[in-house]
Amino acid sequence: MKFISSHSDTWHRVGGEDGPDPHPKAGPQRLLTLEQWHAVRDTWPADLPCGVILPNTVDVEDFAADLPRLALVALQFPKWTDGRAYSQARTLRRRLRYRGEIRATGEVLVDMLPLLQRTGFDAVALRHDQDRDAAERALGFFDAHYQGDEVRHWPVFHPERIASPPLTEAQPVIHQGAGI
Repeated sequence: MKFISSHSDTWHRVGGEDGPDPHPKAGPQRLLTLEQWHAVRDTWPADLPCGVILPNTVDVEDFAADLPRLALVALQFPKWTDGRAYSQARTLRRRLRYRGEIRATGEVLVDMLPLLQRTGFDAVALRHDQDRDAAERALGFFDAHYQGDEVRHWPVFHPERIASPPLTEAQPVIHQGAGI
């Protein structure tokens, strides 16, 4: 899991005097709102990666055609009790096969880290009062789960899981059989 600091983040929002610039100019490492992306997606250079902030009310399947052009999708947690972004991340990874960075933003607490990782997030911007050391420890609380997830696709009792070592980022996952 990559931890994002607002001071050292390489991705930058494009703002104007009164909030987000309604029609931002193309440039590297731009993190756009959904409205900004809709305004420029037809003119944005295809070879220039872009990032988009998606509200948790957006159906990510409606956004599938844009995913190949995006290097980053930032999903929002407006409240720590609102878990819709978990479902968005899982859909992006599992159903839409998105391989870019999925970042958790907003009210992100240390306690959320294990589930964030299991549902497909690979980067997180913690809420300002959260401790990074505690977050890193939280990722090691459980080394196995009964259900498969985005880190380990097989359930703990599945013969493939027992016979094979844990996945690393370099190993592609090939799903065989129905229902997996």
